[in-house]
Amino acid sequence: MAASAWEDGARGQKQGRRGCEHYDRGCLLKAPCCDKLYTCRLCHDNNEDHQLDRFKVKEVQCINCEKIQHAQQTCEECSTLFGEYYCSICHLFDKDKKQYHCENCGICRIGPKEDFFHCLKCNLCLAMNLQGKHKCIENVSRQNCPICLEDIHTSRVVAHVLPCGHLLHRTCYEEMLKEGYRCPLCMHSALDMTRYWRQLDDEVAQTPMPSEYQNMTVDILCNDCNGRSTVQFHILGMKCNICDSYNTAQAGGCRISLDQQ
Repeated sequence: MAASAWEDGARGQKQGRRGCEHYDRGCLLKAPCCDKLYTCRLCHDNNEDHQLDRFKVKEVQCINCEKIQHAQQTCEECSTLFGEYYCSICHLFDKDKKQYHCENCGICRIGPKEDFFHCLKCNLCLAMNLQGKHKCIENVSRQNCPICLEDIHTSRVVAHVLPCGHLLHRTCYEEMLKEGYRCPLCMHSALDMTRYWRQLDDEVAQTPMPSEYQNMTVDILCNDCNGRSTVQFHILGMKCNICDSYNTAQAGGCRISLDQQ
């Protein structure tokens, strides 16, 4: 496996890149768990039946002179730069993407650092424009993405914060919007639906129900404000009397108003 990992790195150089599909780097990591050489922890984990602990990496091999040495940013033998960015804690080598190591997250994040803050309750670095404007859920980043069921906290995919406070991978969020608009965990609207609700108002007004249904009411539960209300039944949707959302669910059977029978 060491030879194939080195060959992958050499092949990448011939193709105008270094490293692997995950990172641009000029060295291989020597896995402390199995002593095999891999370009990165992800390449290791994809090929082995165990995971590489990035924090325990002690040695790397230069892809040019093949010297095995202590993990550092530049080769001590041929001066090859292993990575424009290097973190001596995570042992992350890569192109400069304005990365920074967050002590609270315990890993490196893509910056710039000044554009992010660490929410201590959510236990995650978030964009500055969300400071004081997001719903906190304790340790939310330690939960897996409810769409793909993969890890969020250490993922290389950016996390998207929903209005309800739950997290999805950004790519999973974009795929979800092709099929629906609700958070898969709590059913709260995953984006501002105000414009669509007003369009639905017009459609409801232009679509009168048959006479036998015009006096029919139903109890509903709103997924957005969690309020309960009794509204007129309509096949296109039942509008919450509290927050005007159509993201509602029927909470009881239909009935005819006694004073209108």
